[in-house]
Amino acid sequence: MTKKQLVLSSIHNRETERVPWVPFVGCHVASLIGVTADEYFKDADLIVKGVMKAYEEYDPDGLPVLFDLQVEAEALGCELVYAKDNPPAVRTHVLEQGKTLSDLRIPTEKDGRFPIVLDATRRIVKELGDKIALYGLVTGPFTLALHLKGTDIFYDMLDDPDEVHAVMEFCKKVCINTSKMYMDAGVDIIALVDPMTSQISSDSFEEFVSPYAAEIFDFVRKSDKSSSFFVCGNAKRNIEAMCKTKPDNVSIDENIPLDYVIDICKSYGISVGGNIKLTLTMLFGTPMDNVNDARTCMEIGSKKGYILSPGCDMPFATPPENVKAITSYVHGNITEIFEDEDVMEGVDYVLPDYENEDKVIIDVITLDSESCAPCQYTMEAVILAAEPIKDKVKIIEHKIKNKEGVACMLKLGASNIPTICVDGKIEYVSILPDNNELAKCFMNRAREKGLIS
Repeated sequence: MTKKQLVLSSIHNRETERVPWVPFVGCHVASLIGVTADEYFKDADLIVKGVMKAYEEYDPDGLPVLFDLQVEAEALGCELVYAKDNPPAVRTHVLEQGKTLSDLRIPTEKDGRFPIVLDATRRIVKELGDKIALYGLVTGPFTLALHLKGTDIFYDMLDDPDEVHAVMEFCKKVCINTSKMYMDAGVDIIALVDPMTSQISSDSFEEFVSPYAAEIFDFVRKSDKSSSFFVCGNAKRNIEAMCKTKPDNVSIDENIPLDYVIDICKSYGISVGGNIKLTLTMLFGTPMDNVNDARTCMEIGSKKGYILSPGCDMPFATPPENVKAITSYVHGNITEIFEDEDVMEGVDYVLPDYENEDKVIIDVITLDSESCAPCQYTMEAVILAAEPIKDKVKIIEHKIKNKEGVACMLKLGASNIPTICVDGKIEYVSILPDNNELAKCFMNRAREKGLIS
């Protein structure tokens, strides 16, 4: 089998001679070619150069042409914040700023950064399209709806569901058109990346996401292309509902047990991708840590219907030697013994004396709210809910891209991101409650401490 055939066979749940390897490179390749992320995401030449460098360095069986979940939002009028070492993040939400759905138009190849993205895609397809499987990543409809409306969508799901359905219908059309543009440019697989679906219940998923995602996958299938449904965070409760939307593949991160997802997906004839740990393994680990993590995933996944990949977009500063170690293991080319070491050695985090603090301490464990959509909107929700008693609370974001953030996460006993802790107690794990519930939680704790009456 060729590399491309390996991926396409696996994605359609067929037996392969070995497990295919798809490193989800995005802003990381900017570091590979010596540029900043903000430069990279705005320049077709740099995107092509970065993907080609990843192909040369990591010997993959497949690659995304771009990993940027803000392209559609920017083309629709949302303002972005660009960073040196992260993907861009959405700063403003157009439907919060006086615009209505009737003011918005489906983006075309002439809007926003689509001319850059599609030019790069065509060039990458020309260079690599006959060698490896290429993924076109499309922002999922629910995450795109968050980009357009902000966290108000969570309240509208309860108070104005018709409005949410109208927004989701519009976002579905955007997803279908973006998928078409990517497929016309020559990609093999459309990956619908919808990380914010990890923040809602299964009932909400089935009501507000399933009908729209199913239509998108049906469109891709009728176009004779393959599809993947990509989720980040602890979306365990929604895996079966994801399967019912009929993608060819479901891809997950380390927040969900791989064996659980495989058991559910295989019952629907759907393949699985994931879930090498992004931070503890790829960013902070040794080459041997990466080999061991890949080995575990491959043993669980087997050679039928499984694609080895990171849980999400690899961090900018991921050491190339860690990625190459995975490549070596996948291809059976390891020629040296890696020395194991404790990546957290010498790193500590001292938790506050919560009971004696003169404020309620809200610890939010994230990947990085500047680059992870669920983390971004969790931070926004926490800040909004704390507003009525903002002088009585202290909000601290602990990014597990930093070793100190990992140390704090371990001391708090958190195991998933994003997680909201109040005075050292885990309150919400990979789910956003409505504003009233979150505000009530903060206020109740402030009353317990005698900070408010």
